[in-house]
Parts: sequence; structure tokens; C-alpha cells
Amino acid sequence: MMKAVLSVIGKDQVGILALVSNECAKYDVNIIDVSQTVMQDTFAMIMMVELDKMTIKLDEFQDIMQKCGEKRNLQIHVMHEDIFNSMHRI
Repeated sequence: MMKAVLSVIGKDQVGILALVSNECAKYDVNIIDVSQTVMQDTFAMIMMVELDKMTIKLDEFQDIMQKCGEKRNLQIHVMHEDIFNSMHRI
């Protein structure tokens, strides 16, 4: 199973989860786990997503999500699980 870590950080606002989940659904990216919190007025969310049935290339999805976030003043990053794990290995 090919997975990625999707993170979202920005000022809390209505519809962030809906925005991200709708974009994932458009490209058959399956959300398998979600953790989110709001600290004061800062929204932070991490998703583990499955990419096996994704209908576009990973780099295209990364660009789409980044641009989608920029429109709402959010930082959205998508990182392949292997890269994420190697960056955080001790």
C-alpha cells in the first residue's frame, strides 16, 4: 500500500476538513487516519492517505493541494510516507 502524510496548518476557519477531503475524493485519494487540533486560533491537521487508486501523479496532487491551501491562506503539504519516515528516523 502506497501512503502519504498530508498536513494542513493555518488560521482556523469553517470548512478546512471539507476542503481537503473533497480534493482527496476528486482524485481517489483515500483518507485512512486523521488527527486535528485547534490551538488558540491556529488549525493543525495531519492525515494519513492511501495513494494506490489515485488518478493523477503524486507531484500533481502535491501542487494541487498546495495551491488549494494558498487560496485559503493555509499551508498544505503532501509527503510520501517513505520520505516522511526517512526524515524522522533516528
